[in-house]
Amino acid sequence: MYHPFRFLVFLGFLFTLILHCHADPGSGCSKTSPLLHFESDIEMVQHQLRGLIKVLDDCSFRVSEFDMLPGSDVHWWGAAGLDFANLTSGFVISDDKLNKTYKNESFVVRLRSNLTWDRIGVLAVWDIPTASDFGHVVMGDPRNGSGNIAVSPDLAPSPAMEPNSSTVRNRTGGVPTMFENCKVLSPNYRVRWTLSADEDSIDIGLEAATGSMNYMAFGWADPKSTYSPMLGADVAVAGFTEDGLPFSDDYYITKYSECMINKNGLVQGVCPDTMYEGSDPDGLVNNTRLVYGHRKDGVSFVRYRRPLKSVDKKYDLPVNHTGNMTVIWALGLIRPPDTLRPYYLPQNHGGPMLVTYGHLVLNVSDHVNDCLGPLDAEDKEDQDLIIADANVPLVVVTSPALHYPNPPNPSKVLYINKKEAPFLRVERGVPVKFSIQAGHDVALYITSDPLGGNATLRNVSETVYAGGANAQGVLASPMELVWAPDRNTPDQVYYQSLYTQKMGWKIQVVDGGLSDMYNNSVVLDDQQVTLFWTLSEDSISIAARGEKKSGYLAIGFGSGMVNSYAYVGWIDNDIGRVNTYWIDGKDASSVHPTNENLSHVRCKSENGMITFEFTRPLKPPCSRAERPECNNIVDSTTPLKVVWAMGAKWSGDHLSERNMHSDTSSRPVRVLLMRGSAEAEQDLRPVLAVHGFMMFLAWGILLPGGILAARYLKHVKGDGWFQIHVYLQYSGLAIVLLGFLFAVAELRGFYFSSLHVKFGITAIFLACVQPVNASLRPKRSANGETVSSKRLAWEYLHVIVGRCAIVAGIAALISGMKHLGDRYGGENVEGLNWALIIWFLLGALTVIYLEYREKKREKDRNSERSSWVLGNMEEDDSTDLLSPRNAEKESHPSEILEVQLQPLSR
Repeated sequence: MYHPFRFLVFLGFLFTLILHCHADPGSGCSKTSPLLHFESDIEMVQHQLRGLIKVLDDCSFRVSEFDMLPGSDVHWWGAAGLDFANLTSGFVISDDKLNKTYKNESFVVRLRSNLTWDRIGVLAVWDIPTASDFGHVVMGDPRNGSGNIAVSPDLAPSPAMEPNSSTVRNRTGGVPTMFENCKVLSPNYRVRWTLSADEDSIDIGLEAATGSMNYMAFGWADPKSTYSPMLGADVAVAGFTEDGLPFSDDYYITKYSECMINKNGLVQGVCPDTMYEGSDPDGLVNNTRLVYGHRKDGVSFVRYRRPLKSVDKKYDLPVNHTGNMTVIWALGLIRPPDTLRPYYLPQNHGGPMLVTYGHLVLNVSDHVNDCLGPLDAEDKEDQDLIIADANVPLVVVTSPALHYPNPPNPSKVLYINKKEAPFLRVERGVPVKFSIQAGHDVALYITSDPLGGNATLRNVSETVYAGGANAQGVLASPMELVWAPDRNTPDQVYYQSLYTQKMGWKIQVVDGGLSDMYNNSVVLDDQQVTLFWTLSEDSISIAARGEKKSGYLAIGFGSGMVNSYAYVGWIDNDIGRVNTYWIDGKDASSVHPTNENLSHVRCKSENGMITFEFTRPLKPPCSRAERPECNNIVDSTTPLKVVWAMGAKWSGDHLSERNMHSDTSSRPVRVLLMRGSAEAEQDLRPVLAVHGFMMFLAWGILLPGGILAARYLKHVKGDGWFQIHVYLQYSGLAIVLLGFLFAVAELRGFYFSSLHVKFGITAIFLACVQPVNASLRPKRSANGETVSSKRLAWEYLHVIVGRCAIVAGIAALISGMKHLGDRYGGENVEGLNWALIIWFLLGALTVIYLEYREKKREKDRNSERSSWVLGNMEEDDSTDLLSPRNAEKESHPSEILEVQLQPLSR
């Protein structure tokens, strides 16, 4: 039979057993260390770390009330001392990692087997990648047992702080961030306190995730006030000066307004007690004493002390530490002092109740701790912010470290524009100029490594974006370093010294305008999408930005979405994604995912408008037969046809008809990648059509006709063949030059990287050489004289150059047709291609026929010579000087009887 009571008893026994097992994990360890039972609070350095440690035995310690924001790779750390060199050369003391957020947790930590307490002078919580000290305890430090808290030497006390108030008693240790009680006032505001009734004082800590120039107010309401708890309240206002120093002063509220002095000299509003009295030489009116303050991780913390019963009966209220009293609190902006009002004056807190202001009933004698975990501010960067300007150089020097953001640190760090290790913000595409005056022992460089100091010496890889060993200079001779972050620069990099670790700090790289990040941009069809791109030697970086709200944005390379290579960007659970596809149909099943080699992929949505970016190779690193995307080659010399589409929703896994676009471009746009412009898809331009016709007329008819005339019309008496040859060649050359000018004017230039342009320029050059060659023709030899070598060389050159020009011209015609097909679609020029092929086939047949007739004519002429008689012979223009046989005859005239045969007649 089931007995619930027995089952609960069993669970209780099991729970007790588990606790017992965890309570003494170091059982079997000796207890001989002098640090046995040593107990101390952990001193907060960053990441809102709080906690208490107690040494249990020689190999373990207990941690309780432990709070911490997560880091990268956090461990328990041991070091010989607190200085920079000792801490950075420390060692991991436990296999337990601390890679999460801790919220008031307790646990036991066991030391590694090879460690003993005598090797650990400082116990720290350490983030290894950033060499960051989150918090530490000096083991065996008598101060930790005495309970004295020293005011931090680098934090200036408020003007009202007395010299003898530098130390106060804490509950168990000397850490000013630890208290016995904690109460949540709002999600971002807490009050902590430790009561010392026997000393007639209370220590109060105000802690808020708020701006550095905001105030924190806390105090007691007047028990006699029936109208509002704010009026007549005695409050402390705490915050930080413009220099980052904490302050805490005593205020009294007489009116819901900023502190004002009317024309009668009456002080009203939320005013310091000293304004009501006029002066406080003895410190009796302002009874708030600053103890400690810091700004860490975007959280303001100020600890102050006040008496329970004040001698100032007029503006201070007594605190009944054993009874319930109403307390009030507020957060808001504060006005810095000026010449008229030398006080920090709170502004109207604004905002909703229980968020920026409120009140509650509190008994300071009750033990309260409802603060679960550390405050986690949205903006954790508290260092001075410098936004780089392309027109203003950043002056880099070194000075002693005062408030370095990532302790521990060396004694000297980098200052930029007189600010200690500031947080830099730069824009992609905007050059940043550094004027380096830090000395020859400091070489500035921009790196991916958070520590700097040449990561390769630590066997750590890093990417250097600018600077290096030569980036050093002095005041008299500064060195100028210009760095232009681009779209491939990570969102966060670091400026550091090449020779010393942790002298610099972070650089936030943000997107400027896309026009700054990319060299070219065009607006696609219908003005709904803007395309940006930058060409490099073997890759192209592309960005597409939708100009209206959508769930996804897609661009495709092709004449339409069908038979195109598509790139789709969308937001999935607040994560930007970009996928690639091959689309061969109009339904969801025709959208096939591909695996293109994309890099530097980003996608974001601003006000519902999608922007995505990627870099891809111009030629995919795979064979065309392997996958469809292997055919997706981007030729920078050929117009790239681009279309776009938008829709309400996209899915990377399961596409359906709901993923189909709701808006798309009406026609493709041809993007001229190298020129940086675009043109809409349209019919063949008239000027380009005239260019093509003129080139066909010249290289397909006139120039080949002139060559044929010189080759096959010499048998005609007179110089008719020569006139035809010259007229056709000059006419063809004139038409070629006109066609060239038409193309250049229409396209506003040309690029030699195009195969068509290369053939065309070669053909035009050779054609222009021919008239020059003709003008330099050597004179013809007289009858009976030997043909000169110059004349023979000229004949060869003239014929070879002419025929090469024809070959190059025909190649230009063929490549031009291919270029035309790439530009306007292969289906539009298919008929022209066939016509050109047929024309050249007819031309080849014509040459074959004419060559046959020429050979036959020459044979007949040789046979007729036998019936001729002696007579004078003139040079026959029909003789082909380039014929080997005729050339041989010309070269031996003395061996031939110079006679002329005349027919016999009677």
